[in-house]
Amino acid sequence: MARRRQAVTIKHVAADAGVSLQTVSRVINNEPNVRAEMKQRVQASIDKLGYVPSIAAQRMSGSRSYLILAINDRERTIADWRARQGTDWVDQMLLGGMLKCAEHGYRMIFELIDTHDDHVERELLAAIAALQPDGIILTPPHSDNPQIVAFLAGQNIPFVRIGSHEDGAGIPLSMDDEGSARTATRYLIGRGHARIGFIAGSDEYNLSGWRVDGWRAAMAEANLPTEALLEAGDFSYASGERAARRLLQLPQRPTAIIASNDQMALATLEVARDLGLTVPDDLSVISFDNTPLVHFTQPPLTAIDQPIAATASRAVELIIAAQKGEERPAELTVISADLVERGSVAPPPASIR
Repeated sequence: MARRRQAVTIKHVAADAGVSLQTVSRVINNEPNVRAEMKQRVQASIDKLGYVPSIAAQRMSGSRSYLILAINDRERTIADWRARQGTDWVDQMLLGGMLKCAEHGYRMIFELIDTHDDHVERELLAAIAALQPDGIILTPPHSDNPQIVAFLAGQNIPFVRIGSHEDGAGIPLSMDDEGSARTATRYLIGRGHARIGFIAGSDEYNLSGWRVDGWRAAMAEANLPTEALLEAGDFSYASGERAARRLLQLPQRPTAIIASNDQMALATLEVARDLGLTVPDDLSVISFDNTPLVHFTQPPLTAIDQPIAATASRAVELIIAAQKGEERPAELTVISADLVERGSVAPPPASIR
């Protein structure tokens, strides 16, 4: 029976190089107070033994944990996972965050915390005590939750607030929701649409209001009306169905609708079919998110591609910079989104232009 190969540890490296465990740790962590000759000796032992630094070894210097904690809303995340409807927010967060962490020798850990939990501070404190993260990434709606932000402000840990414009504690990082909605609206106006409906997301998320602001601004620029063309949703399919039905049964229905996420856009497609409207000949539709589902709808949906991976990657960079003592950006950091053109937009019907 073959014997299992013993894992090489920091102790083996220290013994081979004839140095202390702390010296090996300082070399692994690339700390400045190590002589060049000592670095070369330790690195030679690392190369010879095939040692791969562990988080425990990196922590021995006592200055960093090399862990970044990303926090998402538990209720909504679990609901999305159980529905198995193609929502890929967490996937994209991990894609951008984990790859950027790996570039710098960090690890990302994902935790779910209830936004409305009466014990949210206790949950956060337990996670921080267990993991001792070097930084924390907050996602909506946590990023604008006053209780969470105030609590983290007192923990002396750098944290980034994705989807937030608010100044104050932490580092705000925007995905330009207002600008994205303006882009989508202008795109429809450029195709000849004058009556453009908008289905907003949950008012629990500040970004929902910013998207409405972008739509209103673009409509005002073109001197187009918005009265009766705004309906509230909550990011669920059912709310999108209700909102789309109200918009499409108006005496002067919109010729285009922008939905604040893919689930509500899918509902809009279904309502249009039920009412005998063809997309895009009778109705144009644009969605937010650009999750995998929208590639396979009939027709495929034109969508704002939210830069979730790029935003998570930038959040990691901002935390690492803060750990190094660099000043936080003076201006709000904005990661712009792209509009992906597919088959759900066309000029409005000639009869109602």
